[in-house]
Order: sequence, then structure tokens, then C-alpha cells
Amino acid sequence: MSPDRDTYRHRGQRRALVTLLREQRGIRDERVLAAMAAVPRHLFFEPAFEAHAYQDKAFPIGEGQTISQPATVATQTELLGVQPGQQLLEIGTGSGYQYAVLCQLTSQVQSIEFNPVLYARGRARLAALGLPTAGLHLGDGSLGWPAGAPYDGILVTAGAPALPPALLRQLRIGGRLVVPVGAQDPSQQQLLRITREGPESFVREEFGGCRFVPLLGAAGWK
Repeated sequence: MSPDRDTYRHRGQRRALVTLLREQRGIRDERVLAAMAAVPRHLFFEPAFEAHAYQDKAFPIGEGQTISQPATVATQTELLGVQPGQQLLEIGTGSGYQYAVLCQLTSQVQSIEFNPVLYARGRARLAALGLPTAGLHLGDGSLGWPAGAPYDGILVTAGAPALPPALLRQLRIGGRLVVPVGAQDPSQQQLLRITREGPESFVREEFGGCRFVPLLGAAGWK
């Protein structure tokens, strides 16, 4: 990445964002905060909208989708509890920003995108940033990516109507699924963490209300 694309001003904006995440949003995992500081979020925006990049808000990226707000990215990542070398699966590549953050924590990341336009854009952007693209896939994320299973962590960046059964099956024993679920309405969701304790044993934790774009696909919203 050339220095003129990630300037001293940009790095200062990221430091300020990390301070906000730590002091006002309650993020405590220093590895997650370091990952947020390392990824140049402005490079996931069109140049005309770069001024919005380090605000703690979601922003449209086209195709009816958004780049999640930094606090949401940090919270979901922290809930996964990623350790180096773990195998992760992201559902919903979108802009590629969450994928880039996960790649700071482990080299074993798969990501699947439902929308072919966003898939092409995200793949090109991530390649331009020098990030690995072999783990990027076009397909139905609600069905997971069986070829890479089992996973230590699965992170879903869109709201599901219910827990997708395929994602539960693809978790390793001890693995975690972080997913927003809203059974009645995509605009009313709960952020959940599901930990697989045994072949048929799962522990569910709730982490408050949230709002994500709907998960599409066979196990998503029709």
C-alpha cells in the first residue's frame, strides 16, 4: 500500500477511533483493538465518502448492503475470542472490512458472499491491499462453507431469521458462532453467541439488540 493512501492523518483518525471503542464502547480485547488500528477503513469507501470512514456508524456500500459500524465489527470480533492459527468463517464478505480485521488475528479465514457484484468488488479491493483472497468465495453463506469445516469461529454479518443449522454443524467442539437473529422481523434482532460444547450440545448467550441487513439464501430471509 502506498503511503499517500494511508496518511498520518488517517492513522491519527484510527487511533481516535480505537480510543472511542475502548473508552466508550467497552471493547477490552487489546488484540481486537490493535486489529482495528491496523486496517485502513477509509480504503473500503469510495473517495467521495471518505470523510465518513472513521465515524462510528454503518454506511451504504451499494446493492442494498452496508459496511458495519466499527463498534459492531469490534464487538462481534471480540465475542469470537480469536486465537492465532484458528480456522474462521465469515458469512457476508460485503466490503471486505470485517474480513480484513479477522486477517489481523489469524491467517486461516474463509469468507463467503451471496451478491456477485459485492464479491467482485470486495475481492479486488482486498487484493489491492495485499490481503489473501484464496479464502474468498461466492455462494450461499446461510449454508456455510463445508469444505473448510470444522471452524473454531463463525461470524455472520447479516441478520438471520433463525440459527442456520448448517453453521451449527460446521462448528468445531468448543467453537463459537456469533450471529444476529430476529425471528419475526429483520429490523428487530438479538446478537447471539452460540458455543458448541458437544456433538449435540450448544450454549446460547445474548448480547443485546442490534440491526443488520437481512441474511439471504436457503436458511435466510426469502
